[in-house]
Amino acid sequence: MLTRMIAATLAAFLAFAAPAAAQSSAAPPTAEERQRIETIVREYLLRNPEILQEALVELEKRQAQAEDRARAEAFNANRDALYRSPNQVVLGNPNGDVTLVEFFDYNCGFCKRALPDTVELLRADPRIRLVLKDFPVLGPGSVEAAQVAVALKMQVQGAKYYEFHQKLLGGRGQATGARALEVAREIGADMDRLQRDIQSPQVRATLAENARLAELLRINGTPTYVVGDEVVVGAVGLDRLRENIIRARASCARQPNMC
Repeated sequence: MLTRMIAATLAAFLAFAAPAAAQSSAAPPTAEERQRIETIVREYLLRNPEILQEALVELEKRQAQAEDRARAEAFNANRDALYRSPNQVVLGNPNGDVTLVEFFDYNCGFCKRALPDTVELLRADPRIRLVLKDFPVLGPGSVEAAQVAVALKMQVQGAKYYEFHQKLLGGRGQATGARALEVAREIGADMDRLQRDIQSPQVRATLAENARLAELLRINGTPTYVVGDEVVVGAVGLDRLRENIIRARASCARQPNMC
């Protein structure tokens, strides 16, 4: 373990030190000089192991800062796709003053646990605009269910779609394509059209767009929410989501284009 920490810290040290060395020296260090530097650093770290923790903490801090910058850039470059894509499902108030985006998987246990939170948010706050982004990451059943859900949006929206969403996400057992079709039939969908639409390029494009956004925003699990310029990971509970919405609402009032 210590050897791995030394190697990681040494690599970080060399990464940070190399640009400075290049600026202060006319030529890069030779292999012999580099080996001598590595030996000195290794011996120093072995004598002062507490520096390893300090260096790793600083490295994690810099990596987090770099990730925050990359995420902010992704927000700015993809705001329309995130909040106003023609492919997405919009529930609640379509003209709401704040948007809550949810990346979810119909087989995600934490998404099921968080469903009552979004239901209550929409019930209690008529100014919320909820955007659903299917992000099937839990296997083939999830992908099939998402394909049905995206295809259904092409013929059903609003309250009917909300009914489908709650029944499929809130139901027991595995969500699959067959189960999603069963729920779609229950809410009165045109099943012949739905079967055709599942094969449409629009379904593939929608899921690809959602996956691309998730990658750009460093989202790798469900549920993940985006509200304002914050990414909220996990089933954090109703109170936490309300806090994020309050902050986002204030920001949106100052900068309407950010929501």
